Amino acid sequence: MNAPPAQPHAPSYYAASAQDSPDRPALRESVTTGVCVIGAGFTGLSAALHLAEKGVPVTVLEANRVGWGASGRNGGQLVNGYSRDLDTIRERYGKDAETALASMAQEGAAIIRDRVAKYAIPCDLVDGGFHAAFTAKQMRGLETFKRTWEANGLGGLEMVDAARLPQVVKTDRYVGGMIDHVGGHMHPLNYCLGSATVVERLGGVIHESSPVLSIDESGPKPVVRTALGSVTAETVLVCGNAYLHGVVPKVEREFMPTSSQVLTTEPLDPALLDDLLPANHCVEDCNYVLDYYRRTADNRLLYGAGIVYGARELADITASVRPKMLKTFPELKEAKIDFAWSGDFALTLTRVPHIGRLSPTVWFSHGDSGHGVTTTQLLGRLLAEGLSGQMDRFDAWAALPCLPFPGGRALSVPLSALGAWYYGLRDKLGI
Repeated sequence: MNAPPAQPHAPSYYAASAQDSPDRPALRESVTTGVCVIGAGFTGLSAALHLAEKGVPVTVLEANRVGWGASGRNGGQLVNGYSRDLDTIRERYGKDAETALASMAQEGAAIIRDRVAKYAIPCDLVDGGFHAAFTAKQMRGLETFKRTWEANGLGGLEMVDAARLPQVVKTDRYVGGMIDHVGGHMHPLNYCLGSATVVERLGGVIHESSPVLSIDESGPKPVVRTALGSVTAETVLVCGNAYLHGVVPKVEREFMPTSSQVLTTEPLDPALLDDLLPANHCVEDCNYVLDYYRRTADNRLLYGAGIVYGARELADITASVRPKMLKTFPELKEAKIDFAWSGDFALTLTRVPHIGRLSPTVWFSHGDSGHGVTTTQLLGRLLAEGLSGQMDRFDAWAALPCLPFPGGRALSVPLSALGAWYYGLRDKLGI
């Protein structure tokens, strides 16, 4: 019997500029390991690498290719913190939760930097991110954000007024913003591919073209079954996020797949990009449904905008995103678009990631809700810590409730779209 063929990477700039990576064979036998990780994206590879560094035998199963999902398709921005700020976390869950999560708010980006330096992962890593404000209200929100972070001992944030704005980004859309000096940007697919190579170098095993069919917990140890083989493990880590596709219904009921759209221009005159983005920071605006963009290593502008609840594929991504890019940078009206693609991420109702255990031997992490580049690195570490018996930081996250979407999957999409319309209208009106 042949293994099911892996789907190729999305037709993205990242896939076209990815480093060479071997085709990893599908699982074709029954094997035994310490930990079986489902999903070779950011979360799964982060957990696998942490475990491999500890000498734990680990086997990773990937349905398609390493970094095939959101991990290899996102904006590549290292945005610290979470999709809900620390003030919201304190109001919802209490001061102890704020303190615990604040202590980890910059850790994901630090993990990326440490691994890139330690293992020489080539991923075009650049320091610096910018949060752009359209209105005085959004500026006040950034100032509150900065005060809260500093009250929790977090630094690296710097307010930028209108006079200094051209030193960061040249557009007339914003009134100011905030630099995160601990933020940054990178080539996310190359980071995934480099991380996978390190996992294997440390003794881990990765199987591509190996979609998981089921997890059997009827015996003394869980057994993860694929079409052509199985993995018996001490523990299973479910790290598939928006791409589980029926494997673990209990987990999938807790999030909604949501897609984001990205395009990349042709290579541009470096002098033009020096003018538009003189600090070479990545940028994201402060709207509820935000735009985000950055310069690539080969002098393209990568621009993302909009979300589609339920992960429906747009018929024409360029037609949707390009007008938003030109609204920010009309200077690019003659620039050709070389790549346009979308990718799905897992959105929770609370917009807070969810990590926990389905049983003593099946653990999971999902729902990074648009902040996955950094939070996946952190939560992968926490999974590995938990398996090593260090439960305090894992438990701080696992204690946070993950609420079901009202009306289930049938109503979650229209209700979420209605909410996005409402908050988008507030952004436009500046209220």
